[in-house]
Amino acid sequence: MTRQLLTGNAAAAWGARLAGVDYIPAFPITPQTEIIETLASWCNNGAMPGRLVMLESEHSMLTAAAAAAATGVRVFTATSSQGLLYAMEMVYTVPGWRVPLVMVNVSRGLASPLTLESDHNDILATRDSGFLEIICASGQEVLDSILLAYRLAEDPRVRLPVIVNMDGFTLSFTREPVELPEPAQAEHFLPPFDPENIRFRASKPISQAVAVLGGGAYSYFRYETHLASLEALTVYDEIAADFGRLFGRHHGVLERYRCDDAELVFFMMGAFATKAKDAVDQLRVAGHKIGLVRLRLLRPYPVSALRAALAGKRAVAVIDQNLSMGKGGVLYTELLSALYGHKEAPPIVASFVGGLGGRDITAEEFYEIAQQLQRAADSGVTPQPRLLFTDTELRQFRKLQSIAVVERNELGGGS
Repeated sequence: MTRQLLTGNAAAAWGARLAGVDYIPAFPITPQTEIIETLASWCNNGAMPGRLVMLESEHSMLTAAAAAAATGVRVFTATSSQGLLYAMEMVYTVPGWRVPLVMVNVSRGLASPLTLESDHNDILATRDSGFLEIICASGQEVLDSILLAYRLAEDPRVRLPVIVNMDGFTLSFTREPVELPEPAQAEHFLPPFDPENIRFRASKPISQAVAVLGGGAYSYFRYETHLASLEALTVYDEIAADFGRLFGRHHGVLERYRCDDAELVFFMMGAFATKAKDAVDQLRVAGHKIGLVRLRLLRPYPVSALRAALAGKRAVAVIDQNLSMGKGGVLYTELLSALYGHKEAPPIVASFVGGLGGRDITAEEFYEIAQQLQRAADSGVTPQPRLLFTDTELRQFRKLQSIAVVERNELGGGS
C-alpha cells in the first residue's frame, strides 16, 4: 500500500479507479465536481481505461448509469444536493431494475434558502428509494466504502445500487492521509464484475422493470426489493470481514467508540462524528461515562446492531444534521422506531438538531449536550427537541434583518 494526502473527493476518485470501473456518466455540481474532474483527467491521459461521458443533467446521468449497468459493465457516478433531487425520479426507478452500480453523493444542504455547504437532508431524501446507503466520516472510509459498495451491489443475493455518502466541504475538500491499496489487492477483493443473468443481450431480448397492472404484481416486486435490501445486512457483514482480513481496516454497520462502559451516548452519522470523538475523550477525562455510536449503514437500517449497541445505556443524544419539516430530526425518529418495544432500550432518547447548512457543532455544544443528557438521565425526564443555535448567532441574524429593513426602506420598499 502507498499513502497519499487526499481530499475526500480525490479518495472517491481513487475508489472508482481501483474498482476498475468501465463507464462513468457524469454531470458537475459543487461540491463533487473534483471527483469527475479527477476521473476525466485519468481517462484522458490513459491512467484509467474506463470511459467518461458528460450528460446534460443528473437525470440523464443516472439513467445512463443504470442502463449501462444492465448491459453488464461496472458503472460509477457522483452527484450532490440539488443534483440528487434532479435525478430523484431515477433514484426511485433504478433499484427496481435490480442493477448494481455505485454513486457517490457529496452531501450539501437543500434549497431554500440556497447553500453550498453541508448537511444531510439530500441523502436522507433518498432513504426509501431502494438504494443501499453507506455514510462515511473520513477520506479513507470513502475509498474503502466504494470497494465495499461494489462487492455488496454485485452480490447475487443483493443486486441493488449503492450510494456512498460524504459531507461536502467538511470532508470532500479536506486533505488527510489515505492508504491506497495496490491494484492487485483491490482486484483480489473485488474481482471483475460477473453480470450473470441480468445482462441485456440482443440475441436474447428480455423486459426489465416493465409496467404492471394490478397491485398484486406491483406489491410482489416492491417487497422483493425490500427483502434484497434486508439480505444486504448479512452480506455486508461478510464482505466487511473479508475487507478487514485483507486490508486491516474494519468498517462495520456501526462504529462504537468508548461505549463498553458508557452510560451516556452520542448517536450521529457523518464527518462531524470525528469531532464527537474528541468531545468524548475530553468528557471522559472530566469523569463522564460517555461514548459514541456512529451510523455507517443507513440503508438497510441495522436495527439489531443498534439495539445491541445501546442496550442498557441510561440516555442517548441523537444529533441530527437534518430537519424533516413538521417532524424533526430524521435519525431521532428512526432510532425511536428501532428501539420501540426493546426491553433494554435506553429510557432517555433526546433530540438535537445542528450542523445545518454547514454550521459547525462546537466542542462546547457537545459538552452542553452531555450535561443535558446527564441531567435527563438523573431526573428521568426527556428534554424537548432542541436546535443548536447560540445567542451570538441570534444577535448576528437580528442585525442582518435590521440592515435589510433599512436598505429596503431606502429603496422605497416600506417597512
